[in-house]
Amino acid sequence: MKANIKFITLSIITALSAFNANAFPSGTGNTVNQSFSKAKKIMQHDIYTTPLLMKTLYCHADFNARKQITLPSGFVNDVWKKRAHRWEAEHITPAESFGRTFSEWRDGSPECVSSNGKHYKGRRCANKASAEYRYMQSDLWNLAPAIGSVNAAHSNYRWSMLPDVKSRFGSCDFRYDRKDRRAQPPVDSRGIIGRTELYMAYAYPRYKLSSAQRKLFEAWNKQVPVNQWECTRAYKIYHIQGNKNPFVMNQCQSLGLFHS
Repeated sequence: MKANIKFITLSIITALSAFNANAFPSGTGNTVNQSFSKAKKIMQHDIYTTPLLMKTLYCHADFNARKQITLPSGFVNDVWKKRAHRWEAEHITPAESFGRTFSEWRDGSPECVSSNGKHYKGRRCANKASAEYRYMQSDLWNLAPAIGSVNAAHSNYRWSMLPDVKSRFGSCDFRYDRKDRRAQPPVDSRGIIGRTELYMAYAYPRYKLSSAQRKLFEAWNKQVPVNQWECTRAYKIYHIQGNKNPFVMNQCQSLGLFHS
């Protein structure tokens, strides 16, 4: 693999040479785009546009420029069948997980009144009344393409280990438990999930991880290092959104997995 590594431009190397996670201030999240709709368009047209990157986060399904998916061999889909043929923008950290830190989500807001005079709350209200929520919801570091039915299976469930649960997706070992509202991702996607969760807590101080969650995500981060897909994605996001995920970029730099 080392022989195939292509180095990024000198300007990027210079910028990254002084990059240190400990020096990167917490609370530095997305401040560029607060439109989830725009974020999805950026994903389609500016990030996941090359053969290397045109694969879903879970299951590694190939897709084309129109977001149409070629399901991998052995993939089984008996739920949300209509959502299995296009990729969707998956919130790796579920929107509800950070959304409930906003009073607009929990309690509503004077701004959140429907045309018939009824007050509403939840995601719809947070999106309307809180710019901070909109920035978090649209953070490209927390968004990745996923088979629609797998995205639906993840729902807003917290990440966990489910050794006694079987996957309903065949060769794609994505497991979920509706009763306990937990989900277990395939092994090879656990690293990026761990690094994303750690980033969200790092970049947005209002989002807190429990001690058990942090230990799980730190373990996943160590067990499944970055790969070329994740590093190429990282440098694209960095140039578009302008902020860094130190949990990803430090590893990419140390392993020599630059943009290709």
